Amino acid sequence: MSPKKDAGPSLSAAPASAPAPAVAPKPSAFMPMGQMRRDECFDLLKLLSGVSRPLEDVVADFLARVPPERRLRFGSAIAFVLEDKMMFQPAERLIAFAILHQGYSSQLATPFASVLINAACDETSERSEQAFLHLLLSSANRDNNEILKQSAADYLKESFYASQVLLPKEQLERQYSCNAVQPKMHTSSCTAATVRCVVPDPDISQRCGDSSEVSPAKPNRDNVVADLLQETAHKGLSPPWIRPPPPRLEILEGELQWLNLDNKHELLWDGSMCADTSRGAAIRDLVGRACKGPLAPAQQEQVVLDLAKDWKLVYHCAMTPEKLPDLVEHNPLIAVDVLSKLINSPDIDSYFDILVSMEMSLHSMEVVNRLTTAVDLPPGFIQDYISNCIRSCQNIKDKYMQNRLVRLVCVFLQSLIRNKIINVEDLFIEVQAFCITFSRIREAAGLFRLLKSLE
Repeated sequence: MSPKKDAGPSLSAAPASAPAPAVAPKPSAFMPMGQMRRDECFDLLKLLSGVSRPLEDVVADFLARVPPERRLRFGSAIAFVLEDKMMFQPAERLIAFAILHQGYSSQLATPFASVLINAACDETSERSEQAFLHLLLSSANRDNNEILKQSAADYLKESFYASQVLLPKEQLERQYSCNAVQPKMHTSSCTAATVRCVVPDPDISQRCGDSSEVSPAKPNRDNVVADLLQETAHKGLSPPWIRPPPPRLEILEGELQWLNLDNKHELLWDGSMCADTSRGAAIRDLVGRACKGPLAPAQQEQVVLDLAKDWKLVYHCAMTPEKLPDLVEHNPLIAVDVLSKLINSPDIDSYFDILVSMEMSLHSMEVVNRLTTAVDLPPGFIQDYISNCIRSCQNIKDKYMQNRLVRLVCVFLQSLIRNKIINVEDLFIEVQAFCITFSRIREAAGLFRLLKSLE
């Protein structure tokens, strides 16, 4: 036979239309140790279901299929499922114990030694299961164990295990430790506080039935076990770590300090947005001129007529409290009309404050006098204005101007008293002292007599 024939069919002899075989996906090396893929779960369940096969064949099949680096994952899954006796039949449990025992037979230590010893000494387990584990653990040579030459089903049919002597747990641990050096398992307090994520049903017995029974719900059981192994952490639910935030370090000298600025700003609405800028252009121009000098009678009449037609034009004439003193001195009639239309404005108090604090004059008193009959003024405003007028008369140094202003104030007060604009009792003492101070002036004497008549 030629070497060419021994090599088998060449690549050129393959049909052109034959599709290339699909390459199996390589398992991820970063999968968590506590979880298994779906295909791995069913491979494991298929191995455990071979109850009629010799145990050594099942173990050999496990060692051949599962590489060494993945056996710990399979062993952890088997140990996790073995904790609940309802998941596997007795024969399947024997196969699982055999895999755990023989999976590390070539090594000096197995990480599942404690699982096997605890199950062998579990008094709630079946007698056959305890005897099987004692035979495995007490065997001097685990590779040549006679019990592995028969199947799990055949082992359960025999009755010799009834007379098997069960060793105490301490003796079993000492005997097993002579054959294999056990690794030291360090268990933290957090691991000891874990809660098992599978809770058994208290209304269902935890003992498995006879191995000869065939469960009609086995496919459903396999799906449930596969889902459990795939989605559940085998270590259980551990309590969360309490990690308090570390304290902040002290701020060193010369170090920039972090500032958390207050961003709770309030929005301000701009009432002039989208406003008709052409509206009130004429009156805006006239009011601007009125603040700079006297207007002609026709121009004054035009302002009054425009505000009478639409009083809201007062908000479009660019009038501000700072411009009020100039408007009062140059055009008092227009000032009266503008203030009358602004009486309901939220800024009216600012206009009144300017009117009280401005220098007293004939025009300012005329504006106030006309406002008293045109609108309802705040009582405090009139009292403050009168007090300002009296102080202005007392502080002036020019005798001529002083006598002239005193006469104006007296006439102004007599008008307010006769029209019952003010309450005399509120200003009686202050006005009486003013009249006595300037009693040499005829108007002051007349105001004093008016006050006496009202007592």
